[in-house]
Amino acid sequence: MLELHGHLFSSYTWKALIPLYANGTPFTFVPMEDGKPLHQQFCGRVHPGGHIPVLVDDGKVIVEATTIVEHLAVHHPGPAPLIPADPAAAVAARMIDRVFDNYVMGNMQRVVSAHFISRDRPEMGLREEPIAEEVAAGKKRLNQAYDWLETWLGENTLPPHTSLVTCAAAPSLFYADWVEPIGPARPRLGSLRAELLALPPVKRCVDDARPYRPYFPLGAPDRD
Repeated sequence: MLELHGHLFSSYTWKALIPLYANGTPFTFVPMEDGKPLHQQFCGRVHPGGHIPVLVDDGKVIVEATTIVEHLAVHHPGPAPLIPADPAAAVAARMIDRVFDNYVMGNMQRVVSAHFISRDRPEMGLREEPIAEEVAAGKKRLNQAYDWLETWLGENTLPPHTSLVTCAAAPSLFYADWVEPIGPARPRLGSLRAELLALPPVKRCVDDARPYRPYFPLGAPDRD
């Protein structure tokens, strides 16, 4: 009944996988076809931006990872409180979801994309040298997001796992720390990353993605 189309190394695919794993929701994972450009694949045809992941629920196509989490919360609820029941808490969760997606994940991907010949066609290969200005700008903005989150975490409480925030924060912090380490100066954010990586649904995503680490253009660190 449920199909999730994506790639096991994709941060946004993780975002959709985490709630499925957390709630034990039956689904079929449909991986991308190796060697075939994304725009020629199912997700490229049905997503308005040609992106992954895409959820198919009884024939209905759901695009965008955040919307997939929201859809699962409504149509396939389980023990994991994906969206807080309190409206004010739900607003806060959605705000932090956007912060992780736009300013942590987004700037991490900005640095990674600087290594590709074409941002939209990564299958075209890597540059001999990354675009230095993009790398510097992405890391600067990433550090800005880290500092904001470190302060926010000291003043607020996150919803219990597994929530929309978990789904956004886990892949964002996992990969962002590879690009620009969070460091000891941000103990709350560093602790959150460690806490998230210990969660069974997140650990499953990390382990399933291990075979693809050699493809990380900056070189995957020998940890995690």
